[in-house]
Amino acid sequence: MDKEKIYNELKKILDNDEIFIDEHMLKHTTFKVGGPADILVRPRTEEEFCKVFKLLNDEDVPYLVKGNGSNLLIKDGGIRGVVIEIADNFDEIRFEGDRGYVQTGALLSEIGQRAMEEKLTGFEFASGIPGTLGGALAMNAGAYDGETKNFVHSVRVVDREGNIIELSNEEMEFGYRKSTLIKSGYTALSATIQLSHGNYDEIKEKMDDLRHRRESKQPLEYPSAGSTFKRPEGYFAGKLIQDSGLKGYIHKRARVSPKHSGFVINSDGANATEVIELIEHVKATVFEKFGVRLEEEVKILGEDPKLEDSTSEKDSEAETSEKAIQEKVISEETGKNK
Repeated sequence: MDKEKIYNELKKILDNDEIFIDEHMLKHTTFKVGGPADILVRPRTEEEFCKVFKLLNDEDVPYLVKGNGSNLLIKDGGIRGVVIEIADNFDEIRFEGDRGYVQTGALLSEIGQRAMEEKLTGFEFASGIPGTLGGALAMNAGAYDGETKNFVHSVRVVDREGNIIELSNEEMEFGYRKSTLIKSGYTALSATIQLSHGNYDEIKEKMDDLRHRRESKQPLEYPSAGSTFKRPEGYFAGKLIQDSGLKGYIHKRARVSPKHSGFVINSDGANATEVIELIEHVKATVFEKFGVRLEEEVKILGEDPKLEDSTSEKDSEAETSEKAIQEKVISEETGKNK
């Protein structure tokens, strides 16, 4: 990719504050790890998204579409090409009666809060999932016996050429942790969701209960990507990991959560390599003890760091810089949540 050429072309579509060069991905994932993306863009309108996709397709530029990065683990070498972020730059939520019209950068927690204020039920299960509507649509996110497909009426998507297409619930082909978005190359931009009128106090009580259950059982106080492994058929990943003696296991600056063994956490400023090493150790240990192959639910993307950059002095400098960025990002997010 000719980075300068693509950057100049993107400037014809987007404002300067929507384009970032060599942007550290640890700022854009909940795991707080990841090397730089060549270019990261944050379009604010449907038209801008369409023009960006058309440009990248015409120029044959590789790209990654992401939400708030709650299910991503980006390697320390970063991402080549362009990262298209759909988060708080594209997160409008609007309700008319029992239907919601929502842009896919909206956080599920925010949609849940707005639905509760409108006295609408059917979204409670999703309100505690740490992701955006876009990620939920792509993976048919589910929790506590609920699934994304249950509230979707239709989805507005953009294809690789920048064309807008409207898909019905059936055309989304929802399955276990998948949808047509995974295989088609479509990117969801907005959705119409169908809820039901309910009782405010009952909705709030259910949401409070689900939030309490998450907070008491999951290590939400540490950077992670949520549940690290998919549930193997006939088993529970967390139970297998715990029975393998790995609950609380520490590898360098990454750790298996002592609260929930199904979570690998960034406990002390880990880099992506350390997290991946721990994931691989967990998988190998569980297979050795039980003959079960664990599969990651978190998506591991990007490149490994270049070998020529791996001298101990450069590693030390990089780790110091990365730790400083991590601490700054976490501090800023903590301040926002107060």
